[in-house]
Order: sequence, then C-alpha cells, then structure tokens
Amino acid sequence: MKQEMRTVKYDGELNVEAYHFQGIMQKFPKHFHDYYVIGFIDAGQRYLHCKNRDYTVEPGDLLLFNPRDNHACEQIDKKGFDYRCINIQPEIMRKAMLEITGREFLPYFTQQVIFHCELVVILKELHQMIMDEETDFKKEEIFFFLLGQLVEEYTKQHLPKEQMVQSTEATVVCEFLESHYMENISLNDLCNTTGLSKYYLLRSFTREKGISPYSYLETIRIDRAKKLLEQGVMPVDAAIQTGFSDQSHFSNFLNATLDLHLSSIVKYLKILDAD
Repeated sequence: MKQEMRTVKYDGELNVEAYHFQGIMQKFPKHFHDYYVIGFIDAGQRYLHCKNRDYTVEPGDLLLFNPRDNHACEQIDKKGFDYRCINIQPEIMRKAMLEITGREFLPYFTQQVIFHCELVVILKELHQMIMDEETDFKKEEIFFFLLGQLVEEYTKQHLPKEQMVQSTEATVVCEFLESHYMENISLNDLCNTTGLSKYYLLRSFTREKGISPYSYLETIRIDRAKKLLEQGVMPVDAAIQTGFSDQSHFSNFLNATLDLHLSSIVKYLKILDAD
C-alpha cells in the first residue's frame, strides 16, 4: 500500500499556501474553508459532493472552492489519490483583484468543478514552483495569468478591456531586462519603471511582444550565457554572471532547445488569445 504523504509549503512572496497530498485514502466529511482553494487531482479518482451536487473528479479536472463552500469527498474503489492545491486568503485575493481588474473585491466562482480544464497545466507549474521554493518572478507572472483567466471565465465579473500598452512602455521593460538580466529582478521592479500595475503590464507586454516578460528575460539570459560558454567561461561562472540562481537551474535551460524554451509560453498566449 502506498504510504500517505502530506506536504505543505507557504510562499512568502505570493502569500499563499500549497498543499500536496499523495496516496490519500481518507474520507473527508462535509466541511468548508475560510479561504479560496484552487486545486486538481494528480492521480486517482474521487467522489466529490459540493453545494448539493455530486461529481466524479479525476486528473485534468480543476476544482474551485470559494470561502465557506461546503464540500465532502471520498475514495473510489478503496484506492488512494494524489491532490495538489493552492490556498488563497481573502485579503490576498482582494489585492490580486485590485491588480487584475482595478477594483478591490472578492470574486465568486460560479463553477466548482471544471472538467478537463487546460488551466490545470498552468496551476501545476505554479504549484511546483511553490513547492520548489522558486524565487523568479515567473511564479508571480503565472499566478496573475491564472487568476485573471479564472475570473474572466468562471465568475460574473468581466475584466476591463485595457488598451494596448504603448510601445514606449514595452520598450522600457525590454531595456530594463536587457540591462539588469544578471540581477534578481522582481515584477515590482518592472512596474516601478513603467508605472503600470502588475496584471496590466503582464497582459499588455505579452500581447504586444508575443512573449511574457519572464520568458523574455530567460531568452536574454540564455543568449548571454551561451556567448560566455563560447568564450570558454566555466558553466558555474556563466550561470552566476547571467542571473541564474544556480548551475543546476542554468543547465536545465541549456539542455532544452530554444524552440522548446519558447513553447513553454504557448499556453499563456492561448489564454490571452481567448479573450
């Protein structure tokens, strides 16, 4: 029998919790949380009862619980399941909505189960970055993209149709990234250089440039690192000089082709194109 494992990580940058349950057999009776839960099953199946509706959920299904949504779940055929989720306190969600919509409010998700949801891939990447204690601003970038799309598709709140960021502002971001790629850049740094909110900057920059700010930064770092390697610089030194957190992180990028690197943002572009 697979041993049950329960791992909890708190991310001090996003101020959210990440849960990772593995091999869970336990039946969870009817309960609710005082925070938002965005999760998915990684392996196995589960019967779910939420707000007087019954579901059979499996890998690829997204779960959305508002604060105080009553729900219960139990195993199927006495088999365990693996589950991942992030928990967002209401005050953190309010701040995120201010960034995304320009208004400070608490969204209400009208669907609790979205079957075969493409956003699970993005949520899984975000969850893994939290579990790995990643500090790159790509994590915050994914966080806002994910919440923005969830609000757009699964609440009655409609996101404002912002104007395209002016080319001068996109140019400022590009120039900043190209000048400071070797440093530990945060999303706040980019916002301070442009005066734009985080979510507005992310969406507008990605629409205009066809690539997200973090992917743009990664491309710069990879290009600079390859040039250093061609000059005979040791990999560990190239990693340090180009802003990678460590040589292992650096090697993971170099092992992939540039095409594969760029394909990692396709899922974000699909989200934006769907607007």
